[in-house]
Amino acid sequence: MIAPKTSLSQEKKPIDPRDRLIVALDVPTASQALELAGQLRGICRWVKVGLELYLAAGNGIVEALTDQGFSVFLDLKFHDIPNTVAGAVRSAASLGASLLTVHAAGGPAMLAAAAEAAAGVAGPPRLLAVTVLTSMDTAQLEAIGVGASSSEQVLRLAQLARNCGIDGLVCSADEVGLLRQQLGPDAMLVTPGIRPAGAEVGDQKRVATPMTAIRAGASALVVGRPITQAADPAKAAAAILAEIAPAS
Repeated sequence: MIAPKTSLSQEKKPIDPRDRLIVALDVPTASQALELAGQLRGICRWVKVGLELYLAAGNGIVEALTDQGFSVFLDLKFHDIPNTVAGAVRSAASLGASLLTVHAAGGPAMLAAAAEAAAGVAGPPRLLAVTVLTSMDTAQLEAIGVGASSSEQVLRLAQLARNCGIDGLVCSADEVGLLRQQLGPDAMLVTPGIRPAGAEVGDQKRVATPMTAIRAGASALVVGRPITQAADPAKAAAAILAEIAPAS
């Protein structure tokens, strides 16, 4: 039996910590993803399917994970002309994912088309706009011609996305406090780049601990390698849930 979709909104307090944690299944095969999911079942409610896994396993991985009772964050970061993105949103809506990403840098016409497409289908995923990737800092932005700081660029894109009808944002812990202040308590803010104290940073530029991100205003956290590469993924996930519980 498929569990009911769980809420990531900020409307009700307290929030179950299991609705705060999204485990990124960034692995190259469906078998690895399902093995990890099996270890996390009963502990975690949310998993993320990104490009690596989706391209290897296709639509079937979303169905397999939802059949196991997980809510799925389908992180494909659509970024194309408005008509193409609208069609992609409609196609993705049939897969059963609960969250879906688009790039805010696609501009107002693309964002509005995505929101309109989602509104036109039954049971659509909620849309999250990616602002500035957590692997990018001010120097990386300057390299692609963006003169604003990462915080300024995130706020600009976040306000644009919300004005176009997008449900929420993906943003780093460095900007989540500012966005919470500017966008109010109802905005859904999903924060990647989460690393428990002492964990390797890897290729992320803007990171935070789970407790720091939740206290700053994150609705939910995306955690990958600290859980999926742990000797005991279930134990690692449980430790993060215990850390964020007091702030939930």
